[in-house]
Amino acid sequence: MKKLFAMLLTLMMSFTLTACNGDEKSADSEKISEKNKILVAYFSCTGSTKNLAETSAEILKADLYEIKPAVPYTTEDLNYKDETTRATVEQRNQTARPELADKNANIGQYDIIVIAYPIWWHTAPKIIETFLESYDFSGKKILPICTSGGSDIIESVDNLKNLPLKNVQWLEGKCFFKNPAPEQIKAYFGSVNLQ
Repeated sequence: MKKLFAMLLTLMMSFTLTACNGDEKSADSEKISEKNKILVAYFSCTGSTKNLAETSAEILKADLYEIKPAVPYTTEDLNYKDETTRATVEQRNQTARPELADKNANIGQYDIIVIAYPIWWHTAPKIIETFLESYDFSGKKILPICTSGGSDIIESVDNLKNLPLKNVQWLEGKCFFKNPAPEQIKAYFGSVNLQ
């Protein structure tokens, strides 16, 4: 009888600890939001990056801002098999900076900026460079996240870090393949120091 009682007591304590740990993670997420105001700024053509950005904003209790080109991209613009398409030509031109539809992101009120984008030709679309060069990110932490069919995030982050941004702290980014589950996205943000 004592053994059974001891086993039940141990089981109850482990459930209690598990529940408390879940509450701590939730509390940590709330502390991050209270201490740091976060913006998730994203560019998406096909919807994959939009889904990642929306889920990220929900997890982080962050504001959401869509980076829109002045001239939207069409399906033909994204044809990777045609060397003359708009996206291909832009990606090969180091000085290409597609115009933004607006510059309404109030960057000054945020501590952390999550930049979400798809990978095009192993790097970020040129409009991300336009966005980053259009605002003052001094004193901000920038966290790049991306969606990709096969390329990783390394080359895109290296290129973005070479932009003339002053006094910026780059956080370690992540590439998500296909359609990541919310739990996968949440686990990633739990592993990043957003304090």
